[in-house]
Amino acid sequence: MTAAEWKALWQEEEAQAHIHGWDFSPIQGRFAEEHDLPWSYRRLVRESLRDDMALLDYDTGGGEFLRSLGHPAERTAATEGYPPNVRLCRETLLPLGVAFQECADPSAIPFPDGSFDLILNRHGAFDPAELFRLLRPGGRFLTEQVGEDNDRDLVERVLPGTPKPFPHKNLREQRAAFEAAGFRILRGEEAYRPIRFYDVGAFVWFARVIEWEFPGFSVDRCFDRLLAMQEEMERSGSIQGTIHRYLIAAQKENRRPSWTSSPS
Repeated sequence: MTAAEWKALWQEEEAQAHIHGWDFSPIQGRFAEEHDLPWSYRRLVRESLRDDMALLDYDTGGGEFLRSLGHPAERTAATEGYPPNVRLCRETLLPLGVAFQECADPSAIPFPDGSFDLILNRHGAFDPAELFRLLRPGGRFLTEQVGEDNDRDLVERVLPGTPKPFPHKNLREQRAAFEAAGFRILRGEEAYRPIRFYDVGAFVWFARVIEWEFPGFSVDRCFDRLLAMQEEMERSGSIQGTIHRYLIAAQKENRRPSWTSSPS
């Protein structure tokens, strides 16, 4: 294909890029990530959750993962702040009886003190002090997070010099923040793993959707760099970057300590 033909094809991908809930099915089979993390978030949630628990899923996305848990709706709550996902949650979660609230501020979650036994958060924002307020004594918070170095090698390839959107998102600093808020760390892990794209169009779709990591990305702006990616694709069969993930499981102590607890 000529450069003009590649550009037209990638611009079509760019125009179609969208996100519904947290659904990457438009590029399913064209990229791969998170297939070899050293933990299973779903399994850890299942191991932590009992039917009699009051559960909150903060930043639930479109509620897809939450619905898959099948937890009793009368003991389930959720929040979301991204407007398209808020609409989706109102359509899907409220009819089930889930206590859904719109919320975009992790420091002001609209539920009373001590409301929950377990709070979940996957790839969303959080404030340890607010989580402490919301949890009952002995309650737990479980999160899998995207770290500050996520996709940085890919960002540098198309938008060199772009600042990190979420500095300080790493296990060491976040673990310390939870301990300072009065939590005991039950588990903390961090991992760097490959992400692979099997055609440049899939990368274009991804970069447009993940706009907080690739601010200002467009086919026009990054075209020469995308052509270089295409040349690499033809040589090696894929474009590879690096994802950054970390996991924290934390338990609320019965009272706030006046000192920072030591890691368990």
